[in-house]
Amino acid sequence: MNTLHQLVSSILRRRREVTSSRAVLVAISGIDASGKGHTAELAAAALRRLGQRAVVLNADGWLNLPAVRFNATDPGGHFYRHALRLEEMFTQLVLPLRDRRRIRVTVDFTEETATAYRRHVYEFPEIDVVLLEGIFLLKPQYRAHYDLSAWIDCTFTTALERAIVRGQEGLPEDETIKAFETIYFPAQRIHFELDRPREAAGFIVPNDPRLSEEAAAGSLPAGATNQPAPEPFTQTITTP
Repeated sequence: MNTLHQLVSSILRRRREVTSSRAVLVAISGIDASGKGHTAELAAAALRRLGQRAVVLNADGWLNLPAVRFNATDPGGHFYRHALRLEEMFTQLVLPLRDRRRIRVTVDFTEETATAYRRHVYEFPEIDVVLLEGIFLLKPQYRAHYDLSAWIDCTFTTALERAIVRGQEGLPEDETIKAFETIYFPAQRIHFELDRPREAAGFIVPNDPRLSEEAAAGSLPAGATNQPAPEPFTQTITTP
């Protein structure tokens, strides 16, 4: 297991090693509601305090629309295959930003509850570190893009509790539980089996008190995911 401090230290070391002509790209992945975004924002804040121009990109803006990403016949498998437009995300935004350190691009963007895309402008100048957070980022076909990768370790039990508290996708509690048990967690189990994302990550950052409790007891929790100071930059958003 690694700490956030260790991850930030390794990012700084990698920044010194990588040519100054491009940004360092860090993938931060984990199961749904594991705390990927929170961890990425903490890392970005720490990097900014140390003089790095860091930006967080959230893969959720690249979701497919509900009619594409959900399917009642094979809920988990379909979501694993069709949840995100990752190829578009890397081609249009992530790799150009990594390679040039700057970007201004208009893309199709969506939120979890949206039924249509809206136009969204990403604009970043002279970035040192890109922190990309989202699910399924450690599928084998994407791993070569990253300079570093981290898995945010969290049990399914804790992730579901967090999703209920935050009202994910605006759903009531019973529908949130159903969605996680029939779609999101089955999709993650497929991800564990096919891609072994936890084992592929360079860092394992625990974000669940249950993991500490079980480690102290000498066992792993049921459903644990080892089954596998510059100012922040803002994005310009335009809606026609």
